[in-house]
Amino acid sequence: MDAELGSWRDGRARSAITDFVRRVTTEGGADYVDPAERVAVVDNDGTLWTEKPMQIEIGFILQRLAAMAEQAPDLRERQPWKAAYMHDYDWLGGAITQHYRGDDADLTVLMGGFLRAFAGMSAEDYLAASGEYLRHGSHPTLGRGFGQCAYPPMVELLRYLEAHDFTVYIASGGDRDFIRAISDEVYGIPAERVIGSSNALEYQEDERGASVVYRARPDVFDDGPVKAVRIWSRVGRRPILSAGNANGDIPMLEFTGGPSLPALRLVVLHDDEEREFAYTDGAEELLERAERGGWTVVSVRDDWTTVFR
Repeated sequence: MDAELGSWRDGRARSAITDFVRRVTTEGGADYVDPAERVAVVDNDGTLWTEKPMQIEIGFILQRLAAMAEQAPDLRERQPWKAAYMHDYDWLGGAITQHYRGDDADLTVLMGGFLRAFAGMSAEDYLAASGEYLRHGSHPTLGRGFGQCAYPPMVELLRYLEAHDFTVYIASGGDRDFIRAISDEVYGIPAERVIGSSNALEYQEDERGASVVYRARPDVFDDGPVKAVRIWSRVGRRPILSAGNANGDIPMLEFTGGPSLPALRLVVLHDDEEREFAYTDGAEELLERAERGGWTVVSVRDDWTTVFR
């Protein structure tokens, strides 16, 4: 077994990865791809690290909203401040699940609170606050630091691809700058290779000379079809390998390869209740599409020897 994928059990998923990499890196072969075109894109929440009982980023937002509700009691009866103040993880996590089912009502409310929570903060201050939360906080149910919530098999995959001259990007529906705070430290992916959602920014002259500051309105929600658009706008190439775990990743996976390039599409299936969480909520369409298209489904239970370290 290839030690570079040491946490992957020998089986269909692992073979699909190693066979694909061998084919696209064998010069003179029918599927050979020049190193410049070996682009891989990988989702973050639920693909590179855990996303239950709610996405890690939502805990960061919750902390900020709860502090606002502490200072302004009238906010405690309004969502999302109410959920933050009461630690209602079901409402917060449910907003994301409902989004993947096509219902954005609660997500819109949550995003409205997020925009208010960080309006006026400089990008550097937001990055510092995100890093502080991620380095010193812990998962509410797993009892481990957030950096330890990454999946070792997926981090191994990133290194394996890079060893074969792939350029790997994170393409997430989560906030770009939140992920950038620890992307290099946890995943070995530099900040400039993180594609994600973002608030609108503006330039302001201040005591530092000048800053880029968050505004109270959205810029991009990097999910669904927008993911494919953002990948092209940031990278200028189609990926040949992609990995995701939710309905919002379908367009990214469909965009992979295209008419002139080979493709490997990986779908992470959360089916290990003992070691992590078992769920398909928000992934129903993706799993159906994977079955129809012959995409490679990665079973957390069957394909990974370890889920966390």
